[in-house]
Amino acid sequence: MADPPVTIRVADERDVTALAGLRRAWLEERTGAPVEDPGFEATFAQWWRVEQPRRTFWLAEVGSERSGWTAVGSINVVEIVHMPRPGARGGRIGHVGNAFVLASFADRGLPGALLSAVIEHARTRRYRRLLLAPTAASTPFYLRQGFVPAGNSLLALDPSTLAPPAAEPHPAAERPR
Repeated sequence: MADPPVTIRVADERDVTALAGLRRAWLEERTGAPVEDPGFEATFAQWWRVEQPRRTFWLAEVGSERSGWTAVGSINVVEIVHMPRPGARGGRIGHVGNAFVLASFADRGLPGALLSAVIEHARTRRYRRLLLAPTAASTPFYLRQGFVPAGNSLLALDPSTLAPPAAEPHPAAERPR
C-alpha cells in the first residue's frame, strides 16, 4: 500500500490546535513519556497570537480531502528586520526554529520539504540570510542542506543572573541614549 499524500502549507489560526499537538508530541518523543499539562494548548494559543505577526509557520500533513488531514510536522521562521541606517536599508533575516516531524514520518523526506518551504519563503522575502541553532543531532542535516557554521560571534545574557536595578532612576544626564 502506498504512503498517503503529503502536503506542506503555511499554517494559519485554524491550525493552532494541530501545532500545539505537534509541540506536545515533540517533547513526548524526546522524553519517552506523556507530559501532563492540561493548560498547555491554551498557553500555546496565547503564544501563537503574540508571535503570529512576525513568525511564519508551515505544517506538513498526510491524508486527503476525503479522509481528512493529519498534522505530522512543522517548522517556523521569525522575521527579524534590521534597523536602517543612513546610506543603507536595513534588510531582513530569518531565524528558523522549532522544526519537528513525527518520528514515524521523518524518513519520508518531510524535514527537507519543510526546510525547502522556509528557504523559498526567504528568497521571496529577500532575506539576507537564515539562521538557526541546531541540536547536535540535527546539525548534519542542516549542513547537508547548505547551512554553514556562523562562528562564535553571538553573546548571551541571562537577565535573572543580574542584580536588580537600583530603586532610584538615573538622573537625566546619566541616562543612556
